[in-house]
Amino acid sequence: MTSSSGASRRQVLAVAAAAATAPLLAGAPVRAAEAKGPKTWDLTVLGTSDTHGNVYNWDYYKDAEYDDSRHNDVGVAKLATLVNQIRAERAGRATLVLDAGDTIQGTPLATYYAKQEPITVTGETHPMANAMNVLRYDAVTLGNHEFNYGLPLLAKWIEQLGFPALAANALNEKTGKPAYLPYVIKKVRLGGVDSPTINVGILGLTNPGSAIWDKANVEGRLIFADMIATAAKWVPIMRERGADLVIISAHGGDSGTSSYGPELPIENPVALIAEQVPGIDAILFGHAHAEVVEKFVTNAVTGEQVLTAEPSKWGQRLTRMDFTVQKVRGRWKVLAKGATMLNTNTVVEDPAVLAAVRGQHTKTVNYVNTVVAQSSQELSAAESRYRDTPILDFINHVQTEVVATALAGTAYAALPVLSIAAPFSRTAIFSQGDVRIRDVAGLYVFDNTLEAVVLTGAEVRAYLEYSAKYFRTLAVGAAVDPATISDPAVPDYNYDVISGLDYDIDISKPVGQRITRLVLPGTETPIADDAQFVVAVNNYRRSGGGNFPGIVKTQVYNQQQEIRQLLIDWAQAKGVIDPADFFVPNWKLVREGVPVF
Repeated sequence: MTSSSGASRRQVLAVAAAAATAPLLAGAPVRAAEAKGPKTWDLTVLGTSDTHGNVYNWDYYKDAEYDDSRHNDVGVAKLATLVNQIRAERAGRATLVLDAGDTIQGTPLATYYAKQEPITVTGETHPMANAMNVLRYDAVTLGNHEFNYGLPLLAKWIEQLGFPALAANALNEKTGKPAYLPYVIKKVRLGGVDSPTINVGILGLTNPGSAIWDKANVEGRLIFADMIATAAKWVPIMRERGADLVIISAHGGDSGTSSYGPELPIENPVALIAEQVPGIDAILFGHAHAEVVEKFVTNAVTGEQVLTAEPSKWGQRLTRMDFTVQKVRGRWKVLAKGATMLNTNTVVEDPAVLAAVRGQHTKTVNYVNTVVAQSSQELSAAESRYRDTPILDFINHVQTEVVATALAGTAYAALPVLSIAAPFSRTAIFSQGDVRIRDVAGLYVFDNTLEAVVLTGAEVRAYLEYSAKYFRTLAVGAAVDPATISDPAVPDYNYDVISGLDYDIDISKPVGQRITRLVLPGTETPIADDAQFVVAVNNYRRSGGGNFPGIVKTQVYNQQQEIRQLLIDWAQAKGVIDPADFFVPNWKLVREGVPVF
């Protein structure tokens, strides 16, 4: 219904303008002020992202309830309680639930049903499908970690979901067409039986980095188009096909940067999408694991404000977006919108979700508590970022041994084998005595496989120089605090140490000039630029993850063996984890030749 007088029309516009700028109350739906004219309605969209295999509020590595320094909780079961509370609060009014990806990787629970008892073999429903189906999502976007276990397992998981999985920019390489559903348009009733309906378009965008990070799984099968260009293609189509409200669920951050080189589209383009592509009302995003409660981006074409939000990680937060809409001259108009964020540590776990996954959770707990070896002493990763430690050498020793054994009798057998490892965890520890699968999994938290390439001495030096950018520049005499020694822009998993050579990192020098000593083991003989080495490395790094120089080469070893399992196998075979068998201090931080620690 439309107002018949100019005054009434001006009043409606004034109400709309006031509503658009009105402050939002936390957790409350946005409503326009009461006025004569067409009725207003509200719509709530709840968003999760980066749940990473967390259902229970449980830390499988510690075999205890999850806790951290901020007392966060995790898991879909906690999210479900918040979602159900909001659904009850909004009974009879429209509420949608979306997820922005990275769902089936990240905990031993997820790994168990991908590796130990894969759902592609058993036909069992994946725990994340069981949990999310109870919660009744409306759509999920595929994150880059959905591709970690191969396309068949991904396809099986999607088949088990009771809602659509979206990824508009994941294209079939042969046909150039979307390999997965690009979008859905949901007809949503805004109130009771006789209330009007609104068509909500949901576009899913996955991360182009999968072309690097899961090259072995996607090469020759999928290509990943630019997220901005894909949004520009599909948003007008969705509008033409009846979408009154357009929401993008994107697995990419909003920094405009990438962790890889320029050969792929931008990894974190959400703010650019909002700015450059007209016709978008809101973007739920993930991937960066950041807590973005509410951020508006002005679209450069229309001047409209695009609402964006990111709900942290692991089920710690729930994003709530509220929209006030009104039908004006036969078309729905958004009068106001805003977002708030809810903390899952304020609620108990939903019993229905717990029940749906209880058997799988129990089986995983039993598995990760299996004892694999005895440790002769306590080994901790707490100092592994800035000091050579036995626990990181354990990884490098196993990798070196596996590759050297595999290459015996080949053309590469005479080359020295180096190994690369990163301090993935600051809290990993092997206590003296029993070492369990969960302890090894806590040290090596990613599902990487082992590969090897040949590098020259010059390439090894360049690699180490790149890795050494992890540290802040600290002049001789300046105080050194281990807590702040690293550049916060470089994550721990992008700091690599190399075994098999001796070297110093001078953190008083500029980035690129820090490897002041690189010599053959136990000598002071410098490494020749043309020397050749076999280098054991994980598939993520070898495929270009972290954009390290020189490492993206044809493998001389690649048996698709998971590094975590190789560590477990080695420990089980030995029965004892003793640093005397593998610890060789070979690197240190210095300033003008003087050790920092």
